[in-house]
Amino acid sequence: MSSIFDQHLDKNAANYVALSPVSFVERSAEIFGDLGAVVHGQRRYTWAQTRERSARLAAALRAHGVARGSTVSVMLANTPEMIEVHYAVPALGAVLNTLNTRLDASLLAWQVNHCEAQVLITDREFSPAVNEALRLLKNKHGREILVIDVCDSEYTAAGERLGSFEYEAWIDAHAPLPVLSGPADEWDAIAVSYTSGTTGDPKGVVTHHRGAYLNAVCNALTWSMPQFPVYLWTLPMFHCNGWCFPWTIALQGGTHVCLRRVDVHAILSAISRHRVDHYCAAPIVHNLLISAPPILFEGIRHRVRAMVAGASPPASMIEGMSRIGFDLTHVYGLTEVYGPASVAVKRAEWAYETAARQCHLNSRQGVRYPLQEALTVMNPQTMQEVPPDGQSMGEIMFRGNIVMKGYLKNPAGTEQAFSGGWFHTGDLAVMDADRYVKIQDRSKDIIISGGENISSLEVEDALYSHPGVMVCAVVAKPDLKWGETPVAYVELKPDSQLSAEDLIAHCKALLASFKVPRDIRFEPIPKTSTGKIQKSELRARAKRLPDLRQ
Repeated sequence: MSSIFDQHLDKNAANYVALSPVSFVERSAEIFGDLGAVVHGQRRYTWAQTRERSARLAAALRAHGVARGSTVSVMLANTPEMIEVHYAVPALGAVLNTLNTRLDASLLAWQVNHCEAQVLITDREFSPAVNEALRLLKNKHGREILVIDVCDSEYTAAGERLGSFEYEAWIDAHAPLPVLSGPADEWDAIAVSYTSGTTGDPKGVVTHHRGAYLNAVCNALTWSMPQFPVYLWTLPMFHCNGWCFPWTIALQGGTHVCLRRVDVHAILSAISRHRVDHYCAAPIVHNLLISAPPILFEGIRHRVRAMVAGASPPASMIEGMSRIGFDLTHVYGLTEVYGPASVAVKRAEWAYETAARQCHLNSRQGVRYPLQEALTVMNPQTMQEVPPDGQSMGEIMFRGNIVMKGYLKNPAGTEQAFSGGWFHTGDLAVMDADRYVKIQDRSKDIIISGGENISSLEVEDALYSHPGVMVCAVVAKPDLKWGETPVAYVELKPDSQLSAEDLIAHCKALLASFKVPRDIRFEPIPKTSTGKIQKSELRARAKRLPDLRQ
């Protein structure tokens, strides 16, 4: 029904602009153009220079036919070029596809073909896999695309040139676009990111400008991030578009400190040299820092704020980060919600709790991001919210503007993910009385032994509480009598001499007997390029183990 407020009060160019994180780049270049934006080895760029380089890249892409709805794939490390594609590609209304640099050639070819990329920008370090992927793309899919080589000054090995142009010469040959403008419709796709595909073909998660804008703002709000942060790129930018932090740092006029490889010495050296005050990383990276020699922390006398995502970080990690003086914020999310979309917001009164209680409170996945509409735990069959009693288990679900558009070319998968008007995460959790959510496990990671549910995370927490454990993962092992039993894969700290019997005895003191792993395997644990443990591979290993029944 029309009202007086609908008359002669239309949207126009003066009062409505579609939300896009590209606007953050223009603002920082306009206001903070003389301030540092990017540090990479000996290379330094101000915000004015970063904006100009991005605008030259956009002009070069446009000259080769990239426009609204085009896809640009990139195979890049955490370098200035990776930052620039996050600013240039969306400015054309095109869609950015950041490729996991650890993928094999067949999967690279599949993804580039699936998203119908017109251009591939690739670092020469990855030439062997990319060259084979291009061959497969042509022979198997009948497609050839424009390839641009990045010759990074910090990569000195002789990587093969594959493309028609070299990045620096290519962008230098084009005058910068006068403005990096966003799309006319904020619902337009900004990126397509592929899930791991552990149970079939990967899913192409399509995200939009509105969600990227809002999540970038949420990152700053969640961290109470001040103006001009110095942010270290330990998190791969190919992972969920760096959790939207390429745009968050532009929003705040901060400095990107690039890091080509994750290495403890390089991380701590960069933090000290550049006075880095923020970084994000998977739990494994934080654990490496905790175990680093104290001498590497010399020179770090300023406040460093770290962010960790995923399942509940073990108490030993939370305590360890406090010991080295780094302030840790725990967030949770998925590719489908732009990376982190909930946070364990720290309340002032938590400081007066016992250390054990603080660890429990901080280990929760927490509450929704400020600009996310809803986060809850529901019974997926009834779609009713579970009681907030810390005991009743259900599935974590999101609803709001920081949720993907859907899966590319996969309407059935999209419909299933949005069943009942909520995004289904597949993560099982409980909700406490304060409505903070705590994951119990992934639905596929619950171990059912003799009819009893065992949370692999609970067993992992018990193992992590032993000071000799560096990394661990628990999965189901087939058992003729019980159906499944937990098996633990463990990596010990360098000075540890633990035996399987030691760890089993340790777990018996903390867990019900049926939850204690009878089989402890001291083996290297497979991890993704973002540091996540690949439980699918461990489950495959466990299926090959002998039955230990007496």
